[in-house]
Amino acid sequence: MGNIYDYYAATDDTQALALFEDDSMVDPFGTLGLKGVDPYLILGTVEAHLTGVSEEQVEADPRFCELLNDPEQDGPWLVSLTDTLRDALAAATSERLLETATAWTHTEDGGGEDPRLMADFLERLGELARDAGLRRRLYCGMSL
Repeated sequence: MGNIYDYYAATDDTQALALFEDDSMVDPFGTLGLKGVDPYLILGTVEAHLTGVSEEQVEADPRFCELLNDPEQDGPWLVSLTDTLRDALAAATSERLLETATAWTHTEDGGGEDPRLMADFLERLGELARDAGLRRRLYCGMSL
C-alpha cells in the first residue's frame, strides 16, 4: 500500500486544516484524491516548467509544500501549494500540460513514467485550480 495524496481547495490555511482534521475529509469545494502523486517530487518541476522560473525559485516560495500541521506528528500531514502553481495550472492548455508532463518524465523522479498519466493528473489538478480561482488556495493532505 502506498502513500495517499488528496489535493483540495480551501479559502485559507485555517479552513484547510479544519477540513483536513475532519477524518471524513468532506470537502465542500471538491477533493481530487490521487494515490502516489507526491507534491514534493513533482510539483516543483511542474511549476518551474509552467512559469519559466527555476525549481530553486519555486521551492523558495514559503507556500511551496509548507507543512501546516504539527511537524511532530507521525502523519497524516497537510501542506500548502503555491498560488503561482494554482494560477499556472488554471491557465494552462491541455497541450501545455502534456508538454510539462513530458518534461517531468525526463527528470530523475519521473524517469520511465508515462507522460499521458501525468498529463491526466495535471488536467484534473488544473480543473481544481480553475474552480478555486483567486478565492481559494490549493492544499495536499498526505497519509501513509
